[in-house]
Amino acid sequence: MKIFETKTAPNPRRVRMFMSEKGLLDKAEFVEIDLLKGENLTPEYTAKNPMKKVPVLELDDGTCISETMAICRYFEESYPDTPSLLGDTPLEKALVEQWLRWIEFSLSMPTGMCFQHTTGYFKDRMNPIKEWGEECRTMVETFLDFLDKQLDGSEYICCDRFTAADINAFTSVAFGRVVDIRIKPEQANLQAWYDRIKQRSSAQV
Repeated sequence: MKIFETKTAPNPRRVRMFMSEKGLLDKAEFVEIDLLKGENLTPEYTAKNPMKKVPVLELDDGTCISETMAICRYFEESYPDTPSLLGDTPLEKALVEQWLRWIEFSLSMPTGMCFQHTTGYFKDRMNPIKEWGEECRTMVETFLDFLDKQLDGSEYICCDRFTAADINAFTSVAFGRVVDIRIKPEQANLQAWYDRIKQRSSAQV
């Protein structure tokens, strides 16, 4: 199987970390897509993902799966003997899903919008609105305060163990540095959590 990705982008990094934690990195060939050059806009790539985003998982039979968590779900279900990252019990699965949605809508997406709308990185194919980018920055900073409180007395975001919620939050916080969104000195719980996750081997892929 193949994974089409842009290594510096946060969503492909989420997939790589997920696969690394499960020991599955050797199961796929990683193919680099240059977003700045518009390689994701070609007819060939659009046939794999009509949304023109990365990453895309292409199975050996040609089936293509887009969207980060859909790809992660595929690996979670296809390799049940590897460490679970999306929950074991009904309660764990529900809690992980809850946090994945909170992180997606309040951290990952607004961080991405801050990047796109304040840097003009994709100005050749979108209309960047700087004011919206700055509003998204405020949304992210508010959520980081919330996350700092959640991590008071907890090593991980939920379920008292490492899950996909930690992966998604970590990669988003790390990417935020591109637009100067950083953990504040007073967010000690968040900083300690970030430092713990950064030490995991999966954070190096």
